[in-house]
Amino acid sequence: MKLASIVYRLYEKVLWRQIKEGPKPQHIGVILDGNRRFAREKGLEVTKGHMFGANKVEDLLQWCWKLNIKIITLYAFSTENFNRSSDEVDTLMTLLVEKIKKFQQEPAIEKNKVRIRVIGRLEYLSKELNEEIAKAEEVTKDHDNFQLNIAISYGGRAEIVDAVKKVVQQIERKEIDIEDIDEDLLAKNLYTNGIPDPDLIIRTSGEERLSGFLLWQSAYSELYFTEVFWPAFRMIDFWRAIRIYQQRERRYGK
Repeated sequence: MKLASIVYRLYEKVLWRQIKEGPKPQHIGVILDGNRRFAREKGLEVTKGHMFGANKVEDLLQWCWKLNIKIITLYAFSTENFNRSSDEVDTLMTLLVEKIKKFQQEPAIEKNKVRIRVIGRLEYLSKELNEEIAKAEEVTKDHDNFQLNIAISYGGRAEIVDAVKKVVQQIERKEIDIEDIDEDLLAKNLYTNGIPDPDLIIRTSGEERLSGFLLWQSAYSELYFTEVFWPAFRMIDFWRAIRIYQQRERRYGK
């Protein structure tokens, strides 16, 4: 075993001892960023970067389950991502179809009783992808231990706009009055209705912005940014994020 590998394993154990008994976030959001730059750095085609990134998701799920983190929301594809080249968009859509299909029959999803939910403007997606999403949500609808939310064709501003439209429609149908509008009502009309707001949001690749991810829900989330590209994200990188989260004092504006 190489020295670097031995050091990694030792550091991994040290980090685990530091975080395993500390406060755990109930809900983590992750912006999966850096697939293209990872590929370029390695001299690979961009599609390979997306493939490595898709495979890394399964590692993240295992790490979260080990820490008993109940809810994970992944920013997989934004509404703005449709502006990329048609070849890249097609590749991403193919990977999403494959991953959603795999989750339908994944033993770890069944064993850990993970409910799958996809959020976003799904009407922008292909019939095939929507069919696979519906199957995955149906197969896991009774799972009640963990929840995996996947944001596809998602934008935080779009989500708020869609919520406002729903509220206006309720007013037009005379189901509510204008005076009934408050934060709770708007939150109930978001894609994430019924899901607690994220305690921690992690973004990989060195960018320090949310890029439209859970704009409403992240008002009091702790934010953690790392230089590591998503496909290269390791367990120790995740443990470090959890350690930083545990070191912060959450005041919620108090």
